[in-house]
Amino acid sequence: MTPLFRFEGGAAGSRGDGDDLMQNGNHNTAVLVAEPDGETGRKLAECLEQAGYATCLCATGSQALEEAEKTFFDLAFLSWDLQENGSLIEQLNELFPDTPLLVTSCRAELELAVRAMRLGAFNFLAAPVPPEAALAAVGEALEQRRLRREQGERRRRLIQRYDVENIVGQSRPMQEVFRLIHKVAATDATVLILGESGTGKELVARAIHYHSPRRQGPLVPVNCGAIPEELLESELFGHEKGAFTGAIRSRAGRFELAEGGTVFLDEIGDMSPMLQVKLLRVLQEHQFERIGSTRTIKADIRVIAATHQDLKKQVEQGHFREDLYYRLNVVPIKVPPLRERRSDIPLLCEHFLTRLAAQKGLARKTLHPEVKDRLMRYDWPGNVRELENLLERMVILAEGDQILPEDLPPRLAGELPPLPAEDPPPEPAAQPELPEEGLDFNQAVDAFERRLIIQALERTGWVKNRAANLLRLNRTTLVEKIKKKGITPPEQG
Repeated sequence: MTPLFRFEGGAAGSRGDGDDLMQNGNHNTAVLVAEPDGETGRKLAECLEQAGYATCLCATGSQALEEAEKTFFDLAFLSWDLQENGSLIEQLNELFPDTPLLVTSCRAELELAVRAMRLGAFNFLAAPVPPEAALAAVGEALEQRRLRREQGERRRRLIQRYDVENIVGQSRPMQEVFRLIHKVAATDATVLILGESGTGKELVARAIHYHSPRRQGPLVPVNCGAIPEELLESELFGHEKGAFTGAIRSRAGRFELAEGGTVFLDEIGDMSPMLQVKLLRVLQEHQFERIGSTRTIKADIRVIAATHQDLKKQVEQGHFREDLYYRLNVVPIKVPPLRERRSDIPLLCEHFLTRLAAQKGLARKTLHPEVKDRLMRYDWPGNVRELENLLERMVILAEGDQILPEDLPPRLAGELPPLPAEDPPPEPAAQPELPEEGLDFNQAVDAFERRLIIQALERTGWVKNRAANLLRLNRTTLVEKIKKKGITPPEQG
């Protein structure tokens, strides 16, 4: 026998208390039974105890709350007759947001079931509940809770996977990328990620999404360069049945599927002029229509775009709309090629070797010193993706537990250019001389500090953020020093 009304949902949330109560079977699963009718409550509790559940029987709502405040319950049966305007359900949900509440009542009314569900009940059953129906309802409720927890755990792992800390790099260019990711993630601004193929632009987009307030929503990627132009419009905006030959049914587009989340438009530079106009409208008005429809759909989405092309040059050549370029280029993030951050190559090698060993079920291999040297000297036209693919090949084919020079492909086995300096050390500053007659220390320090600040401002075109970075100062500190010393741009002086 099944419950009279079956609903799924109830209060969502998580609670650490009692997470391990179900590890060893039903006898570790605690069930609260709140039933004013003594005989009905006793039979339900006996049924649950015979199935191995630990039960606590209460005759009043106040007793149920007292027990709930002392003990964690995995599940609760609540008689609707104990409700005082629904407060018992709400109070128990507040104590145990992750505990399914099964509401029972001798009044088998749909309206009553709907009211219970709106208050946060997981299911509604007609009382008295037959044993088989009670056990089936308990099993379903606990399974739903397990699935909900697994989903939450997968979401947590996914966020960790695309955390900034998992984008490997300690070089100065990558530190700037990390800084921008953290800065822009908290906003809803449109982001344009620039960089050569294989630099990890999609990884940056995912890090932004999973650090943003939209992280609970979907991230929907679209490769604008991999989908034919005649299909891309339907992919993005969707279509109605019969809109064109082959449209045998209506279909939602990527913008609809990304509702409440983020759309990642990779290789945006390959988008046709016609679709550029439609995308501009989505960015400006947050609305669009499916192909073959006149119904306007609101788009609650964030757009992150990426390209390996020089969009500014594309605009100058008339291949890309200028207004769309400025709409996309609200916050640009330049992902550096691997040859411009060679100091990250050893870190990347360690990261990929560890991951590949775990994925392939192999012992972790190390790199011969000469192999490391050659990897550092190579220019990596395919960037990080090329490095990862190369290491995977060598991990699989290398015989021993160390990757040797003979395991390298021909392109790395020949003569390679000398290793360039990624960040040449600055010229040593001239040491100040102390005059024979001495000097005013505070005045000399103030003058020296003033000269450094002016040099940094002049070198950066008086952009305070960049000047602060050059001086390794907080921007607020720099601004305070500029005001204190009365430093102004030349045109204002």
